[in-house]
Amino acid sequence: MTTATPTLILTGGQVLTVDVDFTIAEAVAVHGQEITAVGTTAEITALAGPGTRVVDLAGRTVLPGINDSHLHGAAYAMTKPPFAIDVGHPAVESIAEIAEAVRKAAEGAGPGEWIVGLGWDPGYLAECLAEPGRLPHRGDLDEAAPGNPVCLTDFSSHMVWANTAALRAAGIDRATEPTPGSVIDTDENGEPTGILREAAQRLVQSLLPSPTVAQRREAIGSLVKELHARGITSYTEPGLGAAGADTFFGGLSGDNLTAYTELVAEGALRARVSVLLLPAAMGGSAADVREGLEGLRPVESPDERLLRVIGVKIFGDGVPPNRTAWMSEPYPEGGHGSLCVHGATPALRTYELREMVRIAHDAGYQLGVHVTGDLAIDAVVDAFAAANEANPRSDARHYVIHGDFVSPRSLERLAAHGYGINMNPGIKWTISDLMDAIVGERRSAYQWPVRAAVEAGVSVCASSDAPITEPDWRRGVAGMLLRESKASGRCSGPEQRVGLADALRAYTVNAARQDFAEAWKGSIEPGKVADLVVLDRDLVRAVAGDPHEITSVGVDMTIFDGEIVHER
Repeated sequence: MTTATPTLILTGGQVLTVDVDFTIAEAVAVHGQEITAVGTTAEITALAGPGTRVVDLAGRTVLPGINDSHLHGAAYAMTKPPFAIDVGHPAVESIAEIAEAVRKAAEGAGPGEWIVGLGWDPGYLAECLAEPGRLPHRGDLDEAAPGNPVCLTDFSSHMVWANTAALRAAGIDRATEPTPGSVIDTDENGEPTGILREAAQRLVQSLLPSPTVAQRREAIGSLVKELHARGITSYTEPGLGAAGADTFFGGLSGDNLTAYTELVAEGALRARVSVLLLPAAMGGSAADVREGLEGLRPVESPDERLLRVIGVKIFGDGVPPNRTAWMSEPYPEGGHGSLCVHGATPALRTYELREMVRIAHDAGYQLGVHVTGDLAIDAVVDAFAAANEANPRSDARHYVIHGDFVSPRSLERLAAHGYGINMNPGIKWTISDLMDAIVGERRSAYQWPVRAAVEAGVSVCASSDAPITEPDWRRGVAGMLLRESKASGRCSGPEQRVGLADALRAYTVNAARQDFAEAWKGSIEPGKVADLVVLDRDLVRAVAGDPHEITSVGVDMTIFDGEIVHER
C-alpha cells in the first residue's frame, strides 16, 4: 500500500485486475495519473483524505481501460457525416435503398462532386439474398447520380462499388489490366461491373478529395469521445505514413499522423495511440518496403505514452469474403486466392513476402502482417522465423493481423518465438453465416480459433478493425464466449469458445504487451496508469447468468490518466 493520499477512490465493487492470477479485488485508489493501491473496501477507504473523491461502486465491475488493438481510428471517424454516407446494415437493407441514399446525397452535391459511402454488405442486401451470387453493379448507381462519381466501400474495406462516372474518372474500362494484388470484376462482355477488389480500390479512392489536417483533428477528437463512452482508452492505428493512403479518401494517411502529433503537442489527445507505419501498399514488393522504410520520417512524439510508433504493417493476402485469402483448400466455386504481393507465381510471391518481412525485421521494427488464409499465414509465420534465425532479436513481438484460418502448426511456431496474433471476434459475430457459403461450414466454424491459440500459448489480442465493425469490445467478448451469429443466433465453432478471463486479457493486458507497454498499462496494479472503466453491473455474475447480456452492458464511467473523461 502507498501512503500518498488518493485523489480518487472506487470502493464496494468488483475490481477485475486482469493481473497474472486474474485477482478480483473490491476497491482501487488513484493518486494523480497512477494507480496507488488495490485491495478491500476497508483497506482502500482508510486511505481517503479530505480532497479524495470517493465513488461507491455498489457492486459494479471495474476493468482496466480497454485497448482496441487494431482500430483504424482516423478512418473510422471519417466514415461518418459530413465525410461519408452510411450504406451499411441496418441503415439500409437493399441495393434500392442505397441508390436512394446516393440520390439524396447527389441532390445536395455540386456537379462532379464525389459521393462517398461505407458499409454495404451483400449478406444483408435484399437483392443479393434473393439472387445468390449477385453483387451490386455500377448501373445500380448510375441513374441515382448521373452527374457525380460515386465510391462506396464495403464493410470489409477490401471492395469498392463505383458508378460509371467514377470508373470513367479513374480511367477504368475493358482494356484496364489489373496490377498485382488487384481484382477488377467484369461481366460476360468483359466490361467492368463497378466492383473493385483489394489494391484495385485505390484506382478510385486515390481520386477522392482529401480532408484537411484540421478536419482530421476534429474527427479524431470526436472519435476519442465515442471511445471513452465505450470504455476504450488505448488503440492501435494500423497503417499510417507515406504509403498509407487513406482508406476512403484521397491524400495520404501521413496527414493523420500529423494530426495526431499536433493533438499530442497541444495536450488535446486523451487516448493512448500506438502506430504501425505502412512502408508499402497492398500489392507491393520487397523493394517497395526497403524504399518506404528509408523514406519514413522520424515521428517526434512529445509523450510516447500517448502517441508512439511501435512498428510497421505489411499486407500478405486479401480477405475470405472476397475469395482473395490464400487457402490450401479451394473455395467452393474454385480458386485458392493468393498472396497480394509482387510476383507472377505462388513461389515468387512467397519469396517476395519473405524478403519484405526480412527487411523490416532487420531494420528493427515490430511487424504486424495482414494475413487471413491458412497458406498465407503459414508463409508469414515461416518468414518471421526465418528472419529471426538469420538475425536473432529477443523481443521483436511480431504478430499476425486477423489470422482467420491460422493452422495448428503456425500457432505452435508463433508461441515458440513469442509472437502474437490479433483476432476479430466481433467480425466473426457479424459474418459467420455469410462465411458458410464462402468457405463451407467446416472451415467457417474454425475461423478465428481463439481457444486453440490460447491453448497453444500464443498471446491473443482481440480488436474491432473499425470501421469494419463498430469499436465495441462487448461484442468481441460475447463473440469469444458464445461464437454465435449476429444475424441468426446460430453457433459457429463452439469448441473455440473461451472464458471471460481470456476474453478480457485479449482486450487489456495482452494488447498492452503488443504495445510493449505491459509494464505500465493493461491491468489494475499499483504503479500502472490510472486507465479504468466502471460498468453498470457485476460482469462476472452477468456472464454466469446469461453471456448474451454482455452486449447490453453499459459503461458508467471511464477514467483516463486519473481523470474522469466519461460519466453517465
